[in-house]
Amino acid sequence: MPNQLDRRSFLQKTALAGAALAAPGILSSENTSQQTVDMPGMLSEKPKTKLNIGFIGTGLRGQNHVELALLRDDCEILAIADPDPRMVADTLKMIAEKGRKKPDVYGNGDRDYLKLLEDKNIDAVVIASPWEWHTEQCVAAMQAGKYVGSEVGGGFSLDECWQLVNTHEATGTQLMFMENVCYRRDVMAVLQMVREGLFGELMHLEGGYQHDLRGVKFNDGQTPYNSGVEFGPKAFSEARWRTKHSIHRNGDLYPTHGIGPAAMMANINRGNRFLYLTSTATKARGLHDYIVNHPKGGPNHPNAKVGFNLGDVVTTILKTSNGETMLLSHDTGLPRPYSLGFRVQGTKGIWMDVNKSLMLDGKTPAHKWEDAQTWLDRYDHPLWKKYGADAKTAGHGGMDFFVFHHFVECAKQGIAPQMDVYDAATWLAITPLSEASIATGSSPQAFPDFTRGRWTERKPDFAMGDLF
Repeated sequence: MPNQLDRRSFLQKTALAGAALAAPGILSSENTSQQTVDMPGMLSEKPKTKLNIGFIGTGLRGQNHVELALLRDDCEILAIADPDPRMVADTLKMIAEKGRKKPDVYGNGDRDYLKLLEDKNIDAVVIASPWEWHTEQCVAAMQAGKYVGSEVGGGFSLDECWQLVNTHEATGTQLMFMENVCYRRDVMAVLQMVREGLFGELMHLEGGYQHDLRGVKFNDGQTPYNSGVEFGPKAFSEARWRTKHSIHRNGDLYPTHGIGPAAMMANINRGNRFLYLTSTATKARGLHDYIVNHPKGGPNHPNAKVGFNLGDVVTTILKTSNGETMLLSHDTGLPRPYSLGFRVQGTKGIWMDVNKSLMLDGKTPAHKWEDAQTWLDRYDHPLWKKYGADAKTAGHGGMDFFVFHHFVECAKQGIAPQMDVYDAATWLAITPLSEASIATGSSPQAFPDFTRGRWTERKPDFAMGDLF
């Protein structure tokens, strides 16, 4: 991220940021809005002016967060933990180039991060490790009283999802699920339109992760994409760990980019909930064909003998208690343009991401698509109007600015984030439920209620107020 952020202006804008609505506590179903709850694991009853952060996982995604922290005068990086010496070295170089103090380094094996958590000076941790480590590390961090920011992925079991909820409720320590797509500019404008009733009563929503990741899943580190056919220990970055999931699993392995915005529009866990889902998958061909046809591969390459279990296109349908349906697509092993495939449809109109168009009954020509941009500009979210200049140089089109800023401000105040542990558990549960559905002939799989009934009383709060 270029050094174009005016820190003084940035801090002036953020210093008086308002508070987010808190999640229900252990003993009460009431929201604790704009106050710090006196419970074990909370940072402090008095808001902090500076946040001491530890980073667990400093791969490419973790480095994105480090970069944002380095642009803030209210963040101090005290420690990093990662068993990969290359990623540690790259992160230390980033920190040194900004003239910041060298952090403590915990790189002696997979669980050296536990020593980082023993540092009582660390207020919060950002976890950006491989998926299979998220639950273990989040649980350990909450038990250590650290405010947790967890990167996204897919859950491995319903038990792991419950571990997150149970640990939060036992300790009172907060967990923010750092789903950046919820802050995408067009998505937030459509959220405004939904809340103002332009689409009428919601009926159907769509989203997904439709992204050709073959160059990510097979990467020798020479070039960012289409670089080879290696994965596992010989590979680079995500190819070292992500590709193996496509060998052993068959389900929606990465649901949260699609479900996060849809869930916020439909008020999931806040007056609405998921009841069940059904999933189906195509056959698996794309990754094998990539290996066989790649110049560095071929039919005699060892990886050409690997069998992949993950269907090239996984389709999941979810049903809510309020009667909406949602469709999720997972499509990462075939050649295709990138698209999250959003669709929002109600009794008065429809918006579709893929053609950047909408139709609003009585407001646009009937039976015709209209360019959505004029409407998106008109309903541009107040947070983008306020922080857009600061966000424009951040990663993923500015989304990363918002998700990291919300994390820092909530952690400084010791309050619940607006993408909380209940959202994390609910969205992550889509993966094991989709796997179970596919394995049993697309049978319906019931959703646990991770809020234990409190969804009926919790109120929508995402992107409301000055602190989002």
